[in-house]
Amino acid sequence: MSGAAAADAWMRLALDEARRAAVEDEVPVGAVVVAGEEVVGRGRDRRMALRDPAAHAEILALREAAGRLGDWRLEGCAVYVTLEPCAMCAGAVLLSRIDALYFGAPNPKFGAVGSRLNLLDEAWGWNHRVRVVGGVLAAECGALLSAYFRGKRTAL
Repeated sequence: MSGAAAADAWMRLALDEARRAAVEDEVPVGAVVVAGEEVVGRGRDRRMALRDPAAHAEILALREAAGRLGDWRLEGCAVYVTLEPCAMCAGAVLLSRIDALYFGAPNPKFGAVGSRLNLLDEAWGWNHRVRVVGGVLAAECGALLSAYFRGKRTAL
């Protein structure tokens, strides 16, 4: 599996994680880390359950992948996340040496991979480059987030 079909398939797994987060009344963001043809890390937003401001989907997926692979350097891996990463998560992706980042919906408030700023832009002069592909299943990823927040506003 390669190209757009592969990106869609991996993003659907990230969407599964996001749906699990929504069921747990967490912000529905999900992520998977892929090495070759294998998922080596999964994460979903768990800030409320863990009472941890750093418990974002990407951070948890990167931690699981590093533990599973026995190395914090995740060279050769790609991460798929349903929402454009924030500054913290973009930094973690960069520092983990991930090869590629695929994200679904843009994040106009906190996006750090193009919407508000681009921490992964090579103009910063980092010693590592991350290939970025945005908009993978963007409508589906965005709809899940919109429905969640619409429900929260209605409950108020």
